[in-house]
Amino acid sequence: MLIAHLSSLATSIFSFLITIALVLSFVMIGSHWLRNHILAFAAESWVIAILSASVAYYGHYKELYLIAILTALFRGSLLPYLLLRLAKRLDIKREFTPIFRPASGMVIGSVLVVFAFVISRSLGGTLGLANNIALTALTAMFGLKLIGFLLMILRSEAISHILGLLVIENGIFLGSQILVPGLPLLLELVILFDLLIIVMTFGILVRYLKLDVGTTSSRDLQKLVG
Repeated sequence: MLIAHLSSLATSIFSFLITIALVLSFVMIGSHWLRNHILAFAAESWVIAILSASVAYYGHYKELYLIAILTALFRGSLLPYLLLRLAKRLDIKREFTPIFRPASGMVIGSVLVVFAFVISRSLGGTLGLANNIALTALTAMFGLKLIGFLLMILRSEAISHILGLLVIENGIFLGSQILVPGLPLLLELVILFDLLIIVMTFGILVRYLKLDVGTTSSRDLQKLVG
C-alpha cells in the first residue's frame, strides 16, 4: 500500500497539497462572487492534479501522470472556462440571496471539517489506517464532500449548485489518489468525461431556464410553484 511506504518528505508534500485543496474550498464559502468560486475550483483542481503527479512519482504509478494531465486540462482549465463563459453570457456575477453571510458559512464549514476529522479518525481505526496521511486524506475527502453539499444548500444560483457537485467529486477523487492510487485508468477517464458532459448539460439547462423563466435562482423558482 502506498501510504505505508512513504518517506517523510513525500508525506509532507502530500499533506501540504491536501490541506491547500481543502482551504481553497473555503474560498467558495467565504465569497458571494461567482468568479471567485470558479477560480477557487480551478486552483483546487490544479492542486489535485499536482497531487496525482506526486503520487505517480513516489508510488511508481505511471498511469497517474496521464490522469494528472487530464485533471489539469479538464477540471483545472476546461470546466472553469465553460463555467466562466456561462456566467458571463447570463450576466451572473454574484449570489444575491444567500442564507448565511460568508463568515457564518465559513464557521459552519469549519464545524463540518472537524466532524469529518472525527468520522475519519473513527473509520481509520476500524479499517486499520493509522497512518497520518491516510487520516488527512480521509478528512479532506469527507470535508470536501460536506462542503460541496453546504454550497448547494447555502447558494441559490444554479452555477453554484454545479460547483457544489464538482467539489463533491473533487473530494472523492482526491481521496482515491491517496487511498487507492491503483484505481483502473479507464474508470478515471470515464469520471473525467462524465464531468464534462454534466457541466455542458447543466449549462444548456441553465441557459434555457434564464431565457424562459428569467432567473437562475432556485429561491426565485420556488415562487413559481402554485
